[in-house]
Amino acid sequence: MLGHPISHSLSPVLHRAAYQQIGLDWEYEAHDVDEAGLPGFLDGCGPEWAGLSLTMPLKRAVLPLLDAVSDLVEIVGGANTVLMGPTGRVGHNTDVTGIVEALRGIGVEPGPAVVLGGGATAASALAALDRLGCRRVVVHARRPAAAVALHPVAERLGLELEIAGWPTDLPGRGQASIVVCTVPADAAVGLAGRVPDDPGWLLDVSYSPWPPPLVAAWRTAGGRAVAGDEMLLHQAVEQVRLMTGTAPDGATMGRALRAELERRRAAQGA
Repeated sequence: MLGHPISHSLSPVLHRAAYQQIGLDWEYEAHDVDEAGLPGFLDGCGPEWAGLSLTMPLKRAVLPLLDAVSDLVEIVGGANTVLMGPTGRVGHNTDVTGIVEALRGIGVEPGPAVVLGGGATAASALAALDRLGCRRVVVHARRPAAAVALHPVAERLGLELEIAGWPTDLPGRGQASIVVCTVPADAAVGLAGRVPDDPGWLLDVSYSPWPPPLVAAWRTAGGRAVAGDEMLLHQAVEQVRLMTGTAPDGATMGRALRAELERRRAAQGA
C-alpha cells in the first residue's frame, strides 16, 4: 500500500485477512510514498511483487509509470491498483466497484447526483454514478479550476456535468438524490450543519473520525448514509481478486475491518 500520508490505512488489515482466508503466505505492508518518491519505489519492485494498492496522491501520478491500463482507468484517469507480471505494470481501478457496492448496500435509486470534491476519487465517483443509472452530476469543488479535469471523464461516460464552487448548503432529495463526498472529513465537517430536511442517499468516503460528522447528521435528518469503510471493503475484495486470481470471502474481510475499527475507536476514547 503506497500513499502519503499512509499510517491511517486499513488496507493491510483487509488484505491480510483475505490472504489468510485464501491460504496464501503473502505479505502486505503500508509504505509512505509521495509523488516524488513513486518512480524510485516502482523501479525497486522485483519479480516477487504481485501488485500494489495506491491512495492519495498517487492515483493519477502513477499513470505515466505504467505499461498498460484497464479500460476503466482509461475512462476515469486514475488507478488505485497496479498488477505486476510478465507484461509489466498494469493499472486497474477498483474504487468504482467500491462506490457502486457501498451505495447499493443502502438501497440507492438513480437520479440527479452531487459529488463533493474534484480529485481522482471524484472521477471514480462519476463512473460509479454512471453505472448506477445517473445521467446528471454537479461537482462542488474547493478549487473549481482544478476540477475541470473531470469534464473529459464525464464526456467519455456520456454524463451531463456541471462544476461549481464549494456549497453553502446541501441539496435535498428533490434536487439531488445522491451525494458522494470525496474529501477528507475535516474538509466536509462544515456541511454537517447544512443537511437538508429531506435528504436522499449519501456516501462519505471518509471513515475517521467515526462516524464521520456528515454521515451522522445525514442519518439524523432521516437520510440513508454509508461511510468509507464500506467502500474500502468492496474495493479491497475486487483488488484481492485481481492480485491473487481468487475471489476472497468478503464477510471474513468485513469482520477483520470492523474489529480494527472498534479497536481504533476504543483507543481514541481511552
